[in-house]
Amino acid sequence: MTVMQTKPADTARTAPADICSAPPRRHPRPDGQDRYTISEVVAFTGLTAHTLRWYERIGLMPHVDRSHTGQRRYSNRDLDWLDFVTKLRLTGMPVADMVRYAELVREGESTYAERQELLESTRRDVLTRIAELHDTLSVLDHKISFYAAGK
Repeated sequence: MTVMQTKPADTARTAPADICSAPPRRHPRPDGQDRYTISEVVAFTGLTAHTLRWYERIGLMPHVDRSHTGQRRYSNRDLDWLDFVTKLRLTGMPVADMVRYAELVREGESTYAERQELLESTRRDVLTRIAELHDTLSVLDHKISFYAAGK
């Protein structure tokens, strides 16, 4: 076994990381592949098989293709949708609203205005939560400073 030495990147010349960008995928999809089993989707997304089946049952993932033996076969488009749904979950959007959004998507372009309003409402909620978290962080920083000064 060979041990390779590495040196740290020259941080003086690299641009700062964009903290708002999406993190890289944990498990990149194989090139050229567009059909995945439920276990592969579990590995790609971090969701459980139970959650994937539940999403299908409630209409959040209404049409997942099946193999000739009845096994679910997810496409890259399904994985993109699951990535978006995961982001919506992180916003705190209620599942009922996510299902409504999925219904609107299936209805087509005529629902753009309603979809936009749903996302804008969620965005307002997220901004409110961010402000609350910033306020909470300030309180924590104040307390930490207080205790640090007492040493």
